[in-house]
Amino acid sequence: MDYQEAWDRQERLFEQVVATKTSNRLNGTSLPTENFLVFTEHPHVYTLGKSGKVENLLLDGQGLADKHATYYKINRGGDITYHGPGQIVGYPILDLDNFFTDIHLYLRTLEEAVIRTLADYGLVGERYPESGFTGVWLDADKPTARKICALGVRASRWVTMHGFAFNVNTDLDYFGHIVPCGIDDKDVTSMARELGGIQDINAVKARLKGHLTALFGFELVG
Repeated sequence: MDYQEAWDRQERLFEQVVATKTSNRLNGTSLPTENFLVFTEHPHVYTLGKSGKVENLLLDGQGLADKHATYYKINRGGDITYHGPGQIVGYPILDLDNFFTDIHLYLRTLEEAVIRTLADYGLVGERYPESGFTGVWLDADKPTARKICALGVRASRWVTMHGFAFNVNTDLDYFGHIVPCGIDDKDVTSMARELGGIQDINAVKARLKGHLTALFGFELVG
């Protein structure tokens, strides 16, 4: 799905949940809020978070066109990252009042779902031991540390949007045109690279959804 289209859909769902919460607060009602889990893949696109530095994009307008890529400055946390085919992009639009009101725990729970998915394939995913480096890494405590899943979220009134980008069959060459997440001395990897071949991305999605379901204690409908 085109990035702008996906962003617009996210915003509509986000505003829908926030509107219900606002109505409950103003009217003294307790209507339940809905929660959504969106999985998609994007055409080649670079996105820059609100705290990021534009100089971490190493392509100009012509360079983006040559790579058939687009660029967006968006309202999530974090710096710059890449999305593209073969990558699972997850957008949980959750009212954390239904789960737990702790953004740190929310991020760690998303990471844990990816870590458990990697374990299903014999890969050891880890959190980076240095403060401020979110996401999921392989060999996190070694000079060969490489990132396999990036996180960047936004939350307002405990409603989340944006989320994670998990490299399954991603073309890693596209990361060579940015300073990924603003980190200039670490590598990026994918399941395909680590396992030596293209993976069944739908099977990976199913595993990941199962772990998210277990960790958050929700049931997926539809």
